[in-house]
Amino acid sequence: MSAQIEKIALFIDGANLYATAKSLGFDIDYKRLLREFQSRGYLLRAFYYTAVIEDQEYSSIRPLIDWLDYNGYTVVTKATKEFVDQTGRRKVKGNMDIELAVDAMEIAPHIDQMVLFSGDGDFRSLVEAMQRRGVRVIVVSTISTQPPMVADELRRQADQFVDIIELQSKIGRDPSERPVREPREPREGREPRHTPQFLQRSPTSQRVEIDDEFEED
Repeated sequence: MSAQIEKIALFIDGANLYATAKSLGFDIDYKRLLREFQSRGYLLRAFYYTAVIEDQEYSSIRPLIDWLDYNGYTVVTKATKEFVDQTGRRKVKGNMDIELAVDAMEIAPHIDQMVLFSGDGDFRSLVEAMQRRGVRVIVVSTISTQPPMVADELRRQADQFVDIIELQSKIGRDPSERPVREPREPREGREPRHTPQFLQRSPTSQRVEIDDEFEED
């Protein structure tokens, strides 16, 4: 009797994964990443989350979003919020934690394994909630940087922690290949794209978190 094929869903915190890979000096090849996890089971969904800035004439993140959208990923975006702080510096805030958490909870009954590409400690409660629903959670980030990119509480909560350095040979981009231009996540962008294929919720009901902060140079 053959072993049951596990149903897998990927949840990629775009800004966090970009920062992690950049800190380790390599680029993610999203085609190879998809193939790697397709080989590990039945990949039900591969979500990619990023905040984008509205009303820009040119967006360097657009080619990446479009490529992901047409090549097997479910792209989830929303507009950032901009403000000027007390020193007069323009800052941009954007956080996709709520969107990711809601999608994960809704898909939980349909998957066996969740692979979370993020080191954000705010996801610890989500990981615990997924585990209570019988989902095995793998967290992918790194402890190879100083300081580590992954929060200790998130790493300890996960069923398995994978240092992304271990995956570099499988999901890293060959330096000789011309990449899809990868943006400075998520500081550049234009407008929200769409919600996941099987989720229909009003954008106005989505709460904007302000934990992540990005500054203009």
